[in-house]
Amino acid sequence: MGKNVGKSFLFSEKMEFLFESVFDKLPIAFDILDAEGNIKMMNKTFLDFLGLEKEKVINRYVLDVDRNSRFPLVLKTGQNEIAYRHKFANGKEAIVHRIAIKDGDEVIGGFGMILFEDLNELRKLIEKNRLLETELNHYKKTLRKIRGARYSWENIVGKSDAIIECKKKAIKMASMDSNILIYGESGVGKELFAQAIHNSSSRRDYPFVTVNCAAIPEQLMESELFGYEEGAFTGAQKGGKIGKFELANHGTIFLDEIGDMPYTMQAKLLRVLQEGEIERVGGKEPIRVDVRVISATNKDLTKLIKEGKFRSDLFYRINVLMLNVPPLRERKGDIPLLIDHFLYLLAQNSGIYKKVSKEVYDILEKYDWPGNIRELRNAVERMVVNSEGDTIRKTDIPLYILNKEIPIRKKGSGLQQMLEEFEEKIILETLKECNYNKSQAAEILKIPRSRLYRKLKKFNILEDNEVK
Repeated sequence: MGKNVGKSFLFSEKMEFLFESVFDKLPIAFDILDAEGNIKMMNKTFLDFLGLEKEKVINRYVLDVDRNSRFPLVLKTGQNEIAYRHKFANGKEAIVHRIAIKDGDEVIGGFGMILFEDLNELRKLIEKNRLLETELNHYKKTLRKIRGARYSWENIVGKSDAIIECKKKAIKMASMDSNILIYGESGVGKELFAQAIHNSSSRRDYPFVTVNCAAIPEQLMESELFGYEEGAFTGAQKGGKIGKFELANHGTIFLDEIGDMPYTMQAKLLRVLQEGEIERVGGKEPIRVDVRVISATNKDLTKLIKEGKFRSDLFYRINVLMLNVPPLRERKGDIPLLIDHFLYLLAQNSGIYKKVSKEVYDILEKYDWPGNIRELRNAVERMVVNSEGDTIRKTDIPLYILNKEIPIRKKGSGLQQMLEEFEEKIILETLKECNYNKSQAAEILKIPRSRLYRKLKKFNILEDNEVK
């Protein structure tokens, strides 16, 4: 379609006539939104499901109709959400599609549809499907459930160049069967990438087994990885125990924090990678294993090699393909999308629905996030708990982030500007200490309450909060 032709047709009188004469009579619930997230059309089936009148829905912003909708995120990213489980603000649950309508690369609207209104109906269909599966497939799915990978590419949220390029490389790696080494700072989502790679690889029907090399004591590492035979040592369980490599057979083993693996274990791991077989502790016969190894670290392994703490031959075995996951500070444009994503997940689990003010988005984008996505998620949870009302504001941001957000300026700032910034910081800290009671804050600061109010107005603090 030519530029703007799609948009003009989508919201034309012809389309409205088609909607009212045909779509409005269908037993399937669906709606159409414009690019700003306003509901332009909603058929009777959907209105009945929500228990709303048409006049109270049309031309309203989607979050005002269903505060738990993810459509704003779909319209922002242009990424469709197919067969998502969704809990509406009225408490009803359904399986839904959310599709971005595009004219070329431009998102011009959105199409929403309820696939299953009755989740019991969906469960019955799944149950029938399970009965048709073979015993082998049932065994595979059971293994995947026990030791499986939950995440796919859809769970990696972001549209920055850095994360898109990283995903492209990872998708290519998934189509191969070589070992992968994932580099990245703590909290960037290395395991999420590892699981997504596994779930789109030829090994996806087999187990994904995670091993945290830093969490297992050195004396237990060998038996954890390779298992042991009955009577191998004091306390060994009857019948022995299968190791992680055997559990992962035909699938993927994820060796997280491999830079912390004891040096003595590295030689044994190298042999497994070279020979494709393991030997249980106390065992006499080698056992063949077919496993893809994905390793991850936040350490400089080349530096550890020079220090004699990591084997160079093992490094070359695990580092056939290398993936660098960018830190959050290099993809700050993704922060608003990640915040919205975490708010949605929290709302689904807790029933607590929150919006975020533009000022909060701006402040959180300026922060460097040394703990990366893990730190951001924790901060979002804390703000949801601490905030009053339905909107998260500046005063709900953890103080350690605000302290970074209001630094003493570099060259170019005058003394007056630096003093004002420091004054704002002190007022914020004092308000936090006394739970935003302004009378108490004025008393602690030893200034008249009227003067404090002038300062609050000047710095745009607590303008929407109730006076205490």
